Amino acid sequence: MLRLSKFVLARALLSTAWAQDTAISLYEGAIRGDKADRQKLIAMASDGDTSAQNNLGLLYATGEGVPKNLAMAVSWFTMAAEQGHAAAQCILGSFYANGEVVSKDSILAVNWYQKSAEQGFAVAEFGLGSMYANGEGVRKDFPLAVSLFHKAAEKGFEKAQYTLGSLYYKGEGVTGDVALAASWYRKAAEQGYSSAQFNLGAMYYKGDGVPKDLVAAYMWRNLAAAQGDEKSKIVRDSLEEDMTREQIAEAQRLSREWQRKK
Repeated sequence: MLRLSKFVLARALLSTAWAQDTAISLYEGAIRGDKADRQKLIAMASDGDTSAQNNLGLLYATGEGVPKNLAMAVSWFTMAAEQGHAAAQCILGSFYANGEVVSKDSILAVNWYQKSAEQGFAVAEFGLGSMYANGEGVRKDFPLAVSLFHKAAEKGFEKAQYTLGSLYYKGEGVTGDVALAASWYRKAAEQGYSSAQFNLGAMYYKGDGVPKDLVAAYMWRNLAAAQGDEKSKIVRDSLEEDMTREQIAEAQRLSREWQRKK
């Protein structure tokens, strides 16, 4: 499993800034098994359309609509990236950073992340920040990493929001601020990021950075548990010992209401 690519692949198509409507439509048709759409997408990509190249790379990377072929995926992503396609550049950065599709190369990872981040692509800003935070492919620079995390988080990237929440909670590389930590955790939790939901639930349980609230603590743990987080399930169940039936019922009602809104 690629550690970042599930976020990268989602952003690659959801942001219309990086993809043309036609390429998206053909991509969706190819996923559904429409051979004509797949052939049109291949033709567009072969003619140099960067969005089509990126989307064809996604098909080969995921094995949806075509047999999975990571070498072909890298080839199409590279074509798009070399012409300036921000999502493809970010995906290549992820591939080289993790070394799970291509040989790991931190310098190339930084190069591709940088090109994508310069275009304001949030996932690349986070990826580049991670490289600076860990000193991979570049000299370690934690203040710059935090700055990049902020850029990505302010654009709505949930993993960056969660990361900032953790940094502010621990006071790691920043001045500790539990209220700010809770704020960033909430932003990620509201987008369904289960780790943020778990941590936000813990803060409500302790009254750490937020008012102590067992109903909210249960709700957020319950939402994380609904996504298969076993730790959240265990902690949620243990919370029931400290709650009244009415509180548990209210927390479950709020959980259902939150899920309906999503």
